[in-house]
Amino acid sequence: MFQEIEGYKNLEFFARQVVEGFITGLHKSPFHGFSVEFAEHRLYNNGDSTRNIDWKLYARTDKLFVKRFEEETNLRCHLLIDDSTSMYFPVEGQGKFDKPNKITFAAYASALLVELFVRQRDAFGLTLFGDDIHLQSDVRGSTAHQRHIFGLLEQLLAPVEASKLERKGSNIAPTLHLIAEKMHRRSLVIIFTDAFVDPTQHEALFDALRHLRHCKHEVLLFHTYDRDKELDFNFGNRPCHFIDMESDTRIKLFPNEVADAYREQLRTMTEALKQHAVQYHIDYIPVDVGLGFEQVMLPYLLKRSRHH
Repeated sequence: MFQEIEGYKNLEFFARQVVEGFITGLHKSPFHGFSVEFAEHRLYNNGDSTRNIDWKLYARTDKLFVKRFEEETNLRCHLLIDDSTSMYFPVEGQGKFDKPNKITFAAYASALLVELFVRQRDAFGLTLFGDDIHLQSDVRGSTAHQRHIFGLLEQLLAPVEASKLERKGSNIAPTLHLIAEKMHRRSLVIIFTDAFVDPTQHEALFDALRHLRHCKHEVLLFHTYDRDKELDFNFGNRPCHFIDMESDTRIKLFPNEVADAYREQLRTMTEALKQHAVQYHIDYIPVDVGLGFEQVMLPYLLKRSRHH
């Protein structure tokens, strides 16, 4: 199926094919609404999630009962895509499905999620952000709104040359704070970012993520990167020109001279991001875009559906 999808720029076709060919086999959504009302108890069955066991009733009866709920409202979801220029690395993967770059992965993943939300009658919106809010849609659940969001996502898939990329910074912490302040209802917040910020801004980034959780939002953080180049720093030992995609700063050096220090600094930052995600009860999903969409997004949705 995925070979057939490859090469299509029509996100509506892509999302429908993936959902009908894979997600419907899950039998239940990996996402659920937040506002629920208790309905009744039923006996616990092997394989049920333990999260809804009524432990007080167990203490009185010595039997396991599970709480059942009736949903009062549908889910509200905010898709947040970091569209700072570093998200377009590697530029040669722009628009491709099988080996995307970071922004392409975010666009395809968001299209799949939008299709899921439409089928669940949930409301959703899209925000593009970096050093500022570059775009913010309404939060709606109609098919017309779905087509509007698909159109915005398809713009992110348009092939682009490195020399023509608009320079957008990654001072994302203040922007995430602003986004959190604009959300007045409890929501599912799904963030796609490479988290490439100045080292002096790491704590500010962690604080912004904590702000979202403090507002009672459920937060999913898709941490996107190209493992071969951005994590492992595989550039050989020949002189290379490195160009900062956001500031256009240029430097020439032998990669092996800085590789160890670079890897250690990035490893420290990544581990800190993971630890803070655990601390704040944020679902952290590492995304090596070099693996392609099929090997990252679909296994995650399958895992999440089993846990919910």
